[in-house]
Amino acid sequence: MNTLPLLLAVLGIFTVAYRYYSKFLATRAFMLDDRNITPAHRFKDGHNYVPSPKWVVFGHHFAAIAGAGPLVGPTLAAQFGFAPGLLWLVAGAVLAGAVQDFTALVGSLRHDGKSLPYIVSREVGPFTGLLAMGAVLLVLIIAMAGLAIIVVNALSQSPWGIFTIGMTIPIAMVMGVWMFKSNPGKVTVTGPSIFGVAAMFAALIGGHWVANSQFAHLLIFDNHQIVIILCCYGFMASVLPVWLLLEPRDYLSTYLKLGTLGALVLGVLIVHPQLQFPAFTPYVNGGGPIIPGKLFPFLFITIACGAISGFHSLVSSGTTPKLIDKETDARVIGYGAMLAESLVGVLALIAACSMAPGDYFAINVPPALYAKLGLHVVNLPEFSREVGEQLAGRTGGAVSLAIGIAQIFRNLPGMKALTGYWYHYAIMFEALFILTTIDAGTRVARYVMQELMGKIHKPLGRSNWLPGNLFATGVVVLCWGYLIWGGTISTIWPLFGTANQLMASIALAAMTTFLVNRGKAAFAWCTLVPALFVLVTTVTAGTMSIANIYLPMTRRQGTELQGWIETGLTAVCIAGAIIIVGSALLRCLRTLRGVPPPSATALSDEPGKVALEPAAPFRCC
Repeated sequence: MNTLPLLLAVLGIFTVAYRYYSKFLATRAFMLDDRNITPAHRFKDGHNYVPSPKWVVFGHHFAAIAGAGPLVGPTLAAQFGFAPGLLWLVAGAVLAGAVQDFTALVGSLRHDGKSLPYIVSREVGPFTGLLAMGAVLLVLIIAMAGLAIIVVNALSQSPWGIFTIGMTIPIAMVMGVWMFKSNPGKVTVTGPSIFGVAAMFAALIGGHWVANSQFAHLLIFDNHQIVIILCCYGFMASVLPVWLLLEPRDYLSTYLKLGTLGALVLGVLIVHPQLQFPAFTPYVNGGGPIIPGKLFPFLFITIACGAISGFHSLVSSGTTPKLIDKETDARVIGYGAMLAESLVGVLALIAACSMAPGDYFAINVPPALYAKLGLHVVNLPEFSREVGEQLAGRTGGAVSLAIGIAQIFRNLPGMKALTGYWYHYAIMFEALFILTTIDAGTRVARYVMQELMGKIHKPLGRSNWLPGNLFATGVVVLCWGYLIWGGTISTIWPLFGTANQLMASIALAAMTTFLVNRGKAAFAWCTLVPALFVLVTTVTAGTMSIANIYLPMTRRQGTELQGWIETGLTAVCIAGAIIIVGSALLRCLRTLRGVPPPSATALSDEPGKVALEPAAPFRCC
C-alpha cells in the first residue's frame, strides 16, 4: 500500500483536531485567560520558575515527552500489521493523549505549578494524594528504566554514537549561558540556536572520524558501562540549574527532532514508500516472536507513547508549568506537542512497515528464534555492509527503526551513498529523544520525591536546598539504574507500558475531578471516557502479563528474583491505579451531591511556594 494517502489523511485529522477540539477544551472547558498570572511569574526565581518564550517552552516540553515510546512502541507493534498501530496512534492522540497532556498542564498552572500528586490531594483528598505520590515515583522510576535501556542497546559498542551524543552536553551548556546570561533580563535565542545546530551537525560528522581513528577504543563501552554513564548524566541533569543544561539541551534537541520530523514527512511525500506489511498479520491472535500476547490488549501497552502516555502528565505538572509565560500558551504546548509526538509515532510505524518483513524480524528477533519463522532476509546484508555494523539480532526496535528511516532517506536522489550517515543520524535522533526524556523525568521524580520527603522533614521538601536536592536525585537515579542493570527489553518494556498507561488513567481521572469540582461537570466526559478506556485495557494487559510472563519467570532458574520483582511492581501499579481512579470518581459523586471538595478550602501553608523564601547561598536548580 502507498504511504502518501495515509500520511496526508493523518496530517488532515491532526489539523482539524487542533483547530477545533483543542480550542473547545481551551475556551469552553478550562477557559484559559492571559489575565491569570502564571506560576513562572508569581514565583520567579531564575532556577525552577523561569518565564520563557512560548516556542522555547514548546521545544523543552516536546523534547521532554518525546522519548523512546513513539519510536520504539510503533516499531514493535508493526508485528501486528500497520492498521492497528495507525488507528490507535491517531485516535488515541486526538481523544486521549493530547487531552491528558493539555488538561494536566492547565491543572498544574492552576495549582502553582505543582505536581500531579499535589493536584490529586487538593482535588480528591490527602490520602489519595499520598497514594498518587507513591504511584508517580514508582512509574517514573520504571519509565526511566524502560527508556534508558533503549539507549543502552543502541549505543553499546558504538563510538560514533557515544561521541555525538556526548558532545550535545557541552554544546547545550554553552547555549544556556548564551541564552539566559549574556543579556540580563532578556532571553537570547537566534545566536545560540544557530551555534547549537551547527555544532550538533559538526559533532555528527566528527563522530565518523572519531569512530575510525586511533581513539575509537576510548569510546567503546559495554551495556553496564553505559548504564553507569547514563546514571551520572541523569544525576547531573537533575541538580544543575534548569537554564544551564535541561532547557537549552531540550531546545537544541527539538531542532533535531522537529527538523527530522519535517524531513521524514517530506521524504515520505517524495519517496512515498510502499508498505510491505499487511494491514493485519496472523500475530493479532497471539504467538508473535516479539510480543507474545494478542492484539487486545497488548497493542495498548506496546505503543506506550504516541497515543497516550502517563509520563507526559508528570512533565505537564513538573518542569513545563514552571516555564510558561502566558496561560493561553498551554494550548499549543500541551495539545500541540502531543500531536507532534503522535506524528513521530506514525512516521516510525511507516518506516518499520516499509521494510521487508524478513529484514524487520531478523533485526528484532534473536537469531535462534528467527530461524524457526521460515522468513528470509532481503536487504539486510547490504544494509549491514553500508553502515559498518552487524544488524541482525539487534533487538529492541531502535536499530530496525534507524534502518527504516535510513531506507527512506537513501531513496532520495543522490542519497544512496550516504546510507551509513543516515543510519547513525537516525541513531542520534533516537538517542536524543530518549535522553531528553531521562533528564526531564529524573528532575520531575526529584520534585515528587522532595514533596514526599517534605512531609517527613520540611527542609527536605525545599527545592532550593542543596542537600535535599542531591539526596532525592541520588535515590531516584539509583533505583532506575538498578532496574536497567539486571533487565532486558523483553522484561522491562511490558512493565513500562503497563505502569505508564495506568498513570495516564490516574491523570485523566484527576482532571475529571478538577472539572467537576469547578462546576464543569458537563465537560467531564472529555477526560472520563479516555480514563476508563485506558484503565480497563491496561489492567487487562497487566493481569495477563503477570500470569503469562512474570510468574513463569519465578519458576525458571536464574530469573526467580527478577520475576518476583516484576510481578510485585505490576500488581502494585494495578492496585494503586484502581484505588486512585475509584477515589476520584467517588469524589466527583460527592461534589455533585453538594459536599465541598478539598480544594474549596484555602491552605495557609502552601508547600510549593518555596521560591518566596530568601535565596540560599548556592542553589543548584
